[in-house]
Amino acid sequence: MYLDDKKVRLAAFDWLSSQERIYGDVLPRKILEQGFIIDGQRVPLVSAEGIFKPKVLSELPISITTSPNSTYPDRMEGDDLISYKYRGTDPMHRDNIGLRKAMQQQAPLIYFFGLEPGKYMALRPVFIVGDHLANLTFTVAVDDEGKIDQYSREDSRDLVADVPADVGRRKYITAAVKQRFHQKSFRIKVLTAYHEQCALCRLRHTELLDAAHIIPDGEPGGEPIVTNGLALCKLHHSAFDSFFLGIRPDYMVEIRKDILAEEDGPMLQHGLKGLQGGRLIIPRAQNARPSPDKLEIRYKQFLAS
Repeated sequence: MYLDDKKVRLAAFDWLSSQERIYGDVLPRKILEQGFIIDGQRVPLVSAEGIFKPKVLSELPISITTSPNSTYPDRMEGDDLISYKYRGTDPMHRDNIGLRKAMQQQAPLIYFFGLEPGKYMALRPVFIVGDHLANLTFTVAVDDEGKIDQYSREDSRDLVADVPADVGRRKYITAAVKQRFHQKSFRIKVLTAYHEQCALCRLRHTELLDAAHIIPDGEPGGEPIVTNGLALCKLHHSAFDSFFLGIRPDYMVEIRKDILAEEDGPMLQHGLKGLQGGRLIIPRAQNARPSPDKLEIRYKQFLAS
């Protein structure tokens, strides 16, 4: 039995907010597959296909998904829009028709963006604002979550009535979204490479671990990639950023001379001074190990400090 489309969408948005309060803004795919129950019917939010309409809805999809290993080249268009590939090459496939109808009705959707296998961020609301038959893509706009409240009170067609006037606002929102993607993806990939332990002290509590940049974000060479990252506990991340310690290109650890000369409590002795002459714990995978070139740049800054 079909349920009211608007009621289901609003329930989905509320349910995702509740799950983010539990898991943070990176959600396990398994809970998205299970979904939630409304009026005695289960509503999953994702499936094996990227464009997904649950059985309780009559015609419009509720979500689109880009998996971490997707063969579809979904991408950001400039700063303000997302290009999302059709399902297959037939414009009249039922999934493509469903998204086209969602565009016509300006129905708010959820965009699940895969950061790593089994880990997704949920962008919402997003709207289909363009349909490009020549390259088999839809154009997707990310909007402010305040639009969900507006949607609960108004017809969805009123939400994105004047697309050109919304470009500046969407540009700002999508730029922030892209930054969140980079930060979350960087953290997940770095912690996974280091088996979720500090590369200096082996602390394994993920709540106390950071993905530290070797070359800081925003500087030349400061890309959010694994080879520019280190899994560090919060103490050692702060010490690394403050040049209390340095890491040589051969992965050996040095503590600043004035810190070595200090006399303080056990934290200084064991947490910092005890690392002198030790070796960084590095990932087994060669392509995940910290770049010696980047470490050399950072080590020279440490010596200059």
